Amino acid sequence: MSEQKRIAVVGATGSQGGGLLRAILSDDEQRFTPRALTRNAHSASAQGLVKAGAEVVEADLEDEAGIRKAFDGAYGAYVVTNYFAQRTPEDYGRRTSAEMELQQAEIAAKAAKDAGVAHVIWSTLEDTRGRFVDDEKVPTLDGRYKVPHFDAKAEADEIFVRHGVPTTFLRTTFFFDNFVMFPGFGPVRIPSGELLLTLPMGDQPVAGIAVDDIGKTALGIFKRPDLVGKTVSIAGDHLTGEQYAAAFSDALGEMVAYQPMSWDGYRALGFPGAVEFGNMFQYYAEDAEQFIGDRDLTAVREINPELQSFRDWLALHKDQIPIG
Repeated sequence: MSEQKRIAVVGATGSQGGGLLRAILSDDEQRFTPRALTRNAHSASAQGLVKAGAEVVEADLEDEAGIRKAFDGAYGAYVVTNYFAQRTPEDYGRRTSAEMELQQAEIAAKAAKDAGVAHVIWSTLEDTRGRFVDDEKVPTLDGRYKVPHFDAKAEADEIFVRHGVPTTFLRTTFFFDNFVMFPGFGPVRIPSGELLLTLPMGDQPVAGIAVDDIGKTALGIFKRPDLVGKTVSIAGDHLTGEQYAAAFSDALGEMVAYQPMSWDGYRALGFPGAVEFGNMFQYYAEDAEQFIGDRDLTAVREINPELQSFRDWLALHKDQIPIG
C-alpha cells in the first residue's frame, strides 16, 4: 500500500470535523491519515481521538503560527469556522462573529498556502444578500448581512481564491442533527397530547443533511483532486414541513402534525439568534428552487455512496430526539 497522505482537520472535536475524522479512520481504502486540530489536546474528546488512532495537535484559528505548523506536511486540510462559538465579553466588544470568521479564514488560507497544502476543503455557504423577494423588508444584521453565518462564509470564499489556495468550496445545509441538539426544535407535545412540528418553512422544501455525511462527502472530495477549484453543494434530502412531519410520524409511531410559522413570527420569538434564523428559513423558502437545484442528490451520492436520507438518519437517531 502506498504511503498515507495526511489530512489536517480543523475543529476535529466538533460536528463537521469529527465526522471527517470518523470517515477517514473507518475508510476501507485507508488512503489518508488524520491530524486532528483542537484547541485543547488534553480534553476528553481529544484524548478519545488519540485512542481512535488520530494524531492530535493543539492549534487555534486565532494563531497563524500555530495553524501554519499544524498544516506542515499535510496533503489536505479541512477548514471550518464556528460562527456560534462561545467567546469572551471582551472579544464580543471588539468584533462581530462574522468578523471573527473572516479573520480566521484569512489565517487558515495564508497558512495553507505557506505550508503548500495541495487540497483544502473550505466549509462554506451561500451569500443570501439580494436573494429575497423583498430584500428591504428582511432585517439587516451586523451592519451588512441578512444571514450572517451564511454571508460571512460566502464572503470568505474570495480569501482562499486571493491567496491562490487549491480549494474545493463545500456548501453545506441544514443539519438533521439539529433535531437532536436543540430541544423543542423537533416535535413538541401540545396540551391536547398531540405532537406538533412547527417550523417557518411554509410549503417549500428544505434541504437537509446528516452531519456524518458532511464528513463522508469531504473524504470523497479529498479522493477527487479534479474537484479543486469547484463548488460542491450537498444535501441528503429535500423535504417540505409536511414530509418531515410524516417521517417523524412513522419513526415515532404516532401522528406528528406540521404547523408552519410565519418568518416574522419566528423572528419575534426573542431567543438569541431568532432574527437570524428567521431570515435563514425565509431564504430557504424564497430561494428554494436555486438552493435545492444546486444540491443534486444523485451527484452527492456519487461522491458519498453512503448518503443518508432523512428517514435513514431518523431510523438511527429517533430515540435521541427530545420530545418537547
